[in-house]
Amino acid sequence: MRYSRDLRGYGETTPDPQWPGGARIAVQIVVNYEEGGENSIEHGDAASEAFLSEIIGAQPWPGKRHWNMESIYDYGARSGFWRLYRMLRDIPVTVYGVATALERSPEQVAAMQEAGWEIATHGLKWIDYRDVPREVEAEHITRAIELHRQVTGDRPRGFYQGRTSMNTVELGCEEGGFEYLADTIADDLPYWHVHKDRPQLMVPYTMDANDMRFSSGQGFGTGGEFFDYLRDSFDILYAEGAAGAPKMMSIGLHCRLAGRPGRAMAIQRFLDHARTHEGVWFASRLDIARHWAATHPFKPRQRSSQMERAAFLNRFGGILEHSPFIAERVWDAEMGAVHDSAAGLAARMAQVFRSASDDERLDVLRAHPDLAGKLAQARRLTADSTAEQASAGLDALTDAERADFTRLNEAYVDKHGFPFIIAVRDHDKAGIMSAMQTRLQNDTATERATAEAQVIRIAQLRLQEALK
Repeated sequence: MRYSRDLRGYGETTPDPQWPGGARIAVQIVVNYEEGGENSIEHGDAASEAFLSEIIGAQPWPGKRHWNMESIYDYGARSGFWRLYRMLRDIPVTVYGVATALERSPEQVAAMQEAGWEIATHGLKWIDYRDVPREVEAEHITRAIELHRQVTGDRPRGFYQGRTSMNTVELGCEEGGFEYLADTIADDLPYWHVHKDRPQLMVPYTMDANDMRFSSGQGFGTGGEFFDYLRDSFDILYAEGAAGAPKMMSIGLHCRLAGRPGRAMAIQRFLDHARTHEGVWFASRLDIARHWAATHPFKPRQRSSQMERAAFLNRFGGILEHSPFIAERVWDAEMGAVHDSAAGLAARMAQVFRSASDDERLDVLRAHPDLAGKLAQARRLTADSTAEQASAGLDALTDAERADFTRLNEAYVDKHGFPFIIAVRDHDKAGIMSAMQTRLQNDTATERATAEAQVIRIAQLRLQEALK
């Protein structure tokens, strides 16, 4: 089984985004423009809207219009938008514009364009696509792009559906004209996603630094709470940037939510706070996408989890000495992006090794050659073992040293029933000799556990070398 989700991402060390001017943080503000695109009988939908409003516990009204719900959305277009616009008109904002909402709001669209805001597509309608057939969603995306072009004069370069299906990202990739997709909240930095061998840049969005939490049961109650959250998010990301690991901060706003007076003040206070810091890059999502694509272009690489079985076994079948069954079981089990790194693949191999039977694990130990033994002298070691023993100088022993190794190897095997195993890349020749003398005194149960741990360590080192 191949696991589709990537739970590793960039890992412990994130890439340096090299934001323009050496900025420590990129701040990206989204204004969601959905008013006029929400569920409504007048829009041809089956029921009224029930999402992201002031009405507690709102439910759809099948076959009926909902005056209060519609007027809440109307507020976003009539008043909330303009309040946010006045605050943000000098900042490179990205608008997530529902195509049918933009069509119904020509003056707001003109203001967005006058301010130089990026207008990305937020789909054709502000509806839930989770149960919409794939072909219907694909048609909606095509229609959204064309309507967006008609309304704004240009096709959108970014795409955020929002209320997604499991097909949304695939369809966005397959459309082929988007410089970025935003239907992900998986990271603090852009990343490349590959669909059908085609790379697609993802610029993650946010559900936490988002005014939608004013309309949720567990969320913001006051503008002060919203400001506190935005400030704290900014401060920790700014500190990480100052320490050498810059990130991006996304903020999500909705005209009918953050556009209310008691909440808009939180946005102003946040802007004032951010502007007191040096090295803050306010950017649109398209700015960020284009910078990332230029600075960190996609680089194809072979992924272990995507290799054919024969190729995988050919490359990794010898990681555990003469024990290809480990690699076979790894490939046959669940694999995903976490196993494309040396650490992840080593962890899975260690898990498979530990799950093997007692006899199988013992066979792995016995498959290892003696250090500086007869196989080494006859040049019959595997390439990995040859390189490892050479790294510690075991290929250039004096006669006396070789005699000592031979004596200790024989005594060790006589006592424990398997060769002395150690990750030689962690030691020098003297350290290996000392370890042999010490471990020879251990009881076999202790030594068995030690040897198995060393097998795992050797695999880790080999994979680090193989997957550089």
